[in-house]
Amino acid sequence: MAEKSTNAWNASRLPDVDGRTVVVTGANSGIGRTAADALARAGAHVVLAVRDLERGRAAAAALPGSTEVRRLDLADLSSVREFAAGWNGPVHVLVNNAGVMMLPRQRTADGFEMQFGTNHLGHFALTNLLLPHVVDRVVTVSSNAHRWGGATIEFDDLDLTDRYTPRRAYAQSKLANLLFTLELQRRLTEAGSPVRALAAHPGYASTNLTGHMTRLTGLVAALGDRLFAQDDRAGALPTLYAVGQDLPGGSYVGPGGPAEMRGAPTLVGRSRAASDPDTARRLWDVSEELTGVRFPLTEGARL
Repeated sequence: MAEKSTNAWNASRLPDVDGRTVVVTGANSGIGRTAADALARAGAHVVLAVRDLERGRAAAAALPGSTEVRRLDLADLSSVREFAAGWNGPVHVLVNNAGVMMLPRQRTADGFEMQFGTNHLGHFALTNLLLPHVVDRVVTVSSNAHRWGGATIEFDDLDLTDRYTPRRAYAQSKLANLLFTLELQRRLTEAGSPVRALAAHPGYASTNLTGHMTRLTGLVAALGDRLFAQDDRAGALPTLYAVGQDLPGGSYVGPGGPAEMRGAPTLVGRSRAASDPDTARRLWDVSEELTGVRFPLTEGARL
């Protein structure tokens, strides 16, 4: 009998990644921790890049195989720079997994709106600073929230000063993840690099992100989690699929079930706004200006 839903492809089908180094941001809980566990079981040396070292070490202690914990606060560009400056050796795969979701208005250490600053700018800076070490691929976790309300990048007011809602800010940050992947792949191809940029989304997965929401929004999300959501193990499958399968650069992976809420990982589509190369280039230029971090490869360079 044919396998159904997430059983069609699961973590046991990851290829052998023995000796490969995989950096996973936000790996101390939720989908990041589940992905780290699966990668460690498949033989990878997994680096848990986490804001809270104590929680990271506790998570690593429960994982099999070879692990390492390093501090990284994506809401603080000095922490991102410190993490990258301390890196030596290859990064076979960078998984940009960490994120915050639907927060009340807050700002990062550098003054950016928290969701855009953490989910996009922090990973933008980290990726470019580590890119000279990356030898295989960068996988960035986005969300179907990039479609919410016809989301766009509000270039005239990225902090959404006059229009802030937790939902709008989250949608903008997840759209930015996909535009970042699109432009990163274009630049890698132009530079002659074999590194691939891919994105993934977990569908409707129950994660610890609801703990950052307002009380009312969190209660609604918790009810939805209980009634409809798949667990962390299933939610991590699109990320693992993007890490382990031989996919074209620029691919976007998500669940193949109804409305991409759950199901076996497969290639999925994205909104028109997330497919616009001009917007992707403009966002990249703005992100370089805001972070002070630039694409490190030159045309014709090969890693």
